[in-house]
Amino acid sequence: MKKRIKKIRGTRTCGGGSHKKRRGKGSKGGSGNAGAYAHHFVRSLKLGMKKGKQGFGSGSARHSKTYDAIMNVGELDEKLPELIKAGKAEERGDAVFLDATQLGIRKILGRGELRGKPKLIVRVNEISGIAKEKIEEAGGRIEMPIEE
Repeated sequence: MKKRIKKIRGTRTCGGGSHKKRRGKGSKGGSGNAGAYAHHFVRSLKLGMKKGKQGFGSGSARHSKTYDAIMNVGELDEKLPELIKAGKAEERGDAVFLDATQLGIRKILGRGELRGKPKLIVRVNEISGIAKEKIEEAGGRIEMPIEE
C-alpha cells in the first residue's frame, strides 16, 4: 500500500485543494516573526529569539553610556603614584602635571577626597564644579586644552 505523500507528490497542489487556497501569508500564520510568542512559540524557542524590545532603547552600543571616560577626584588621587611611576604624570617642582586627555579621561567628577600632598595640575576636556573646587583648594589648577 502506497503512502499518501507519495501519491500526491506529482500532483499540482499536493493535496492542498484548489491552487488559490495557499496563496497569502495567512495560510502560514503570518509573515516575518508574526506569532513568535503566540501560535509560533515553539519555532521562536528553537530559533533562540528573545522576548522584548531589541532596538535602540534597550542598551545597544550606540546609545550606551561611556563610564570609562569619567574619573572621580578620589580615584585620581589614589592612582597618582602609579601614574608617576608609569611616566604618565610628570613632576614639576612641588606639583604633579597630569594630562587626563592622553589617559582617555574625558571628564573629572568630584567624588572622593584629595590629600593634596603634591599639588595637582590637570589638563582635561571637562570638569565638574565640585572637582574644580577640590583641586584648587588643594593648591592645584585646571588647564583646558585649546580647541581649534
